[in-house]
Amino acid sequence: MVEPVERDSRGILHPNAGLRRFELTRYAPSPGVDRFVDRYWLVSWDLPDVHEQHILVHPVVNVVFDEGRGMVSGVQTQRFTRRLSGRGRALGVMFRPGGFRPFLGRSMATITDQVHPVADGFPALHRAEPALAEALAGDSGGDEIAAMLDEALAPLVPGQRQPSEDTTALAELAARDRDLRRVEDLAARGGMSVRQLQRAFADHIGVSPKWVLRRYRIYDAAERAARDESVDWAELAADLGYADQAHLTREFTAVIGEPPGRYARRS
Repeated sequence: MVEPVERDSRGILHPNAGLRRFELTRYAPSPGVDRFVDRYWLVSWDLPDVHEQHILVHPVVNVVFDEGRGMVSGVQTQRFTRRLSGRGRALGVMFRPGGFRPFLGRSMATITDQVHPVADGFPALHRAEPALAEALAGDSGGDEIAAMLDEALAPLVPGQRQPSEDTTALAELAARDRDLRRVEDLAARGGMSVRQLQRAFADHIGVSPKWVLRRYRIYDAAERAARDESVDWAELAADLGYADQAHLTREFTAVIGEPPGRYARRS
């Protein structure tokens, strides 16, 4: 049985405002499936108007079932916007970094910044599509719907350890250990050269290790801004390993779409 897991707003831009417009519940995958899947998520909304939610995705694949169809979304390197209106629900499976590589069967770089219907090359997920669409349109509980998706994925899990699982461990280490600020340091922790690390990330995740390290730093900055308007940006820049406040401001603005001070005020 899948169970709800802890709430985490990283990647949801302006989460305080967004989470007043929709409900987000996450569910843990079953043992075995959790080698590759981080979580299932269910978003529900009932809105009198249109809400635009900006999202900055993790370095992962999401498979989303909504409006009667399923879509496989490779790592999206740019901010994207989801429009919500009326009443509805969407179910997703968020894979771990590199977790989709054994299911795809080719380099993850081939689907970076792309979205594909599950009907195109993912027959097991495509077969589950009608039942998931019916459950989402009905009154089935989120745990029931997530369990349906878990059951569809379980037979696909490879028995042997996959090369991508080592890359998964390094990417998740980068997410946890904020002292890892340089690609060279991450490569050393993995016992490999920088070039080997770059090849592994491109193949198994679809983006570079530098991109992953930068994305997690931006998450940290955005979370601080969402919690506290009176952030000392120079101090935060130093804490996150930026050369100076100007460097943080430039990168934050380029990725998020607005300067950190304005983001904090709007949060």
